[in-house]
Amino acid sequence: MAEKPAAVLVHGFWGGAAHWGKVITELHRRGFGSLHAVDNPLTSLADDAERTRKMLRQIDGPVVLVGHSYGGAVITEAGDLPHVTALVYIAAFAPDSGESPGRISQDTPPAAFENLAPDSDGYLWIKQDKFHESFAQDLPADEALVMSVTQKAPLAAAFGDNITAPAWRAKPSWYQVSTEDRMIHPDNQRRMAERMNPRRTIELDTGHASLASRPGPVSDLIEEAANAVG
Repeated sequence: MAEKPAAVLVHGFWGGAAHWGKVITELHRRGFGSLHAVDNPLTSLADDAERTRKMLRQIDGPVVLVGHSYGGAVITEAGDLPHVTALVYIAAFAPDSGESPGRISQDTPPAAFENLAPDSDGYLWIKQDKFHESFAQDLPADEALVMSVTQKAPLAAAFGDNITAPAWRAKPSWYQVSTEDRMIHPDNQRRMAERMNPRRTIELDTGHASLASRPGPVSDLIEEAANAVG
C-alpha cells in the first residue's frame, strides 16, 4: 500500500489543536503516519496563515490540509504552497478573494450569534453557559463543559480579515456541511461549498463541532482526499 500523504489539521475560533483529538486517533488507526495539528494564535488571518505555513514548510512530501470553522479561512489563505495537494473543509469558512468570515456571517447570521460576548481586551468569547447549545449541542455535557472552559478566544478583529488569493481556486477540495450548525449557518456552508466545486460534499446531521461529534465520517472524507491525491 502506498504511503499516505501527511495530514495537517487547522482548528478554528474558540478551540485549539486538541479539538482534533478524536480525528487524530481515528486517522492514526487508519495508517496515517504523518499527522500534525497547528495551534494558531487567532490574532489575525495573516498571523494564523503564517503560523500554518511554518508548519507546512517543515513537512516533506504531499500534504492534505484540513480546516475546521475559521480554520477554513486559514487553509484558504495558506494552502498555496506547492506540496499542499488537497484542501478539506469541515463545517468551515471558505471565503473568496476580498471576503472575510465576518462578512459571510453577516449575510446569513448563525443561530448562536447572540451568544458571543466581547471582552474589554478585544477578544470574542462564546458565553460559557451558552457554549454547549451553541458550539457542541450533540456532545455530552461534560465534554462541552471542558471545551467551554478551555475555549481559545480570537481577537474580534480577525473576523474582518479578508482573503487575498483563495487556494481552493487552484487545489482540489472536499467539504463537510453540518446541517444543525449554530455557529456558521448551514446555508452559508452549502453556498461556499457549491461555488468551490469540490470533488465531494457530504452533509452530516450534527452541530458545529463535527470533528468531535462525528470523527468517523470526518475522517472518511479526509481519507478520501488523501487517497485521491496520494
